[in-house]
Order: sequence, then structure tokens, then C-alpha cells
Amino acid sequence: MVKIELIRQKIEFIEEKISKLESLKALSPEQFGADYRNVETSKHLLQVSIEAMTDMANHIVARNRWGIPAKSADSLRILREFNYFTEHEEKLFATMVKFRNRVVHLYQNVDHDEVYMILQENLPDFRLFIRAVVKNNFS
Repeated sequence: MVKIELIRQKIEFIEEKISKLESLKALSPEQFGADYRNVETSKHLLQVSIEAMTDMANHIVARNRWGIPAKSADSLRILREFNYFTEHEEKLFATMVKFRNRVVHLYQNVDHDEVYMILQENLPDFRLFIRAVVKNNFS
């Protein structure tokens, strides 16, 4: 059985980070890129938010005994197979995981323009994931 309190804590954690990312999103591209702290803070907040997402996905899969995912993307695929979200949404979330992997392992290949673009265009993807988890576990 899924531990609802654990899921709640992860959701609150992500929402707190998204709130901070929203304040960085409000900066102009020039302001954002002019201070390395904006970029590095954004990368970190995105990384840990994505990790919280994958932690939730892994927890749900494990507690429901739906398989043993070899990697984070497998957990997302399994959740899609159990109708948590669409194939398109799964691809969005898998792209987020790939970005997180780049931040962690290929950090020198992540520039401030890409991070700024993610802030501008992709923050709602976190809420999409949260809605899917809530819909399937809190109803």
C-alpha cells in the first residue's frame, strides 16, 4: 500500500521548490544570466524536484508491486501503463529525468539559456505530475 504521508511530503517539497523557481522565472533573461547564483540555484531546485518526482514514482510502483524498474524512466512507463498519465505526459516526465541526469553527470553541458527556457516553459509539468499522483492515490 502506498504511504500517503510520504507522497504528501514529496508533493509539498516539490511545491515549495516550484514557488522558488517561479520567482527566478520572473527575472528577465539578462538578469537571470548575469548572476551565476540564479542559474546554479535553478539547476539545483530543478534537480531535487525531479528527484522527488522519481522517488514518488518508484514508491508507487514498489508499494503496488507493479514491477522492478531498472531506471527512473521505467517507473514512469509503469505508471502510464496503470493509467496515471498519457504517453505524451510520460514523455514530458522522461525528458525531465534526462535533464536531471545531465545536471548531475554532464553539468558542464547545461547552460543558463537552457535553464531559463525550462523555467519559462516547463514548470507546469511538475503540477501535471502532481495532479496525476493525487488523482490516483487520494481519491
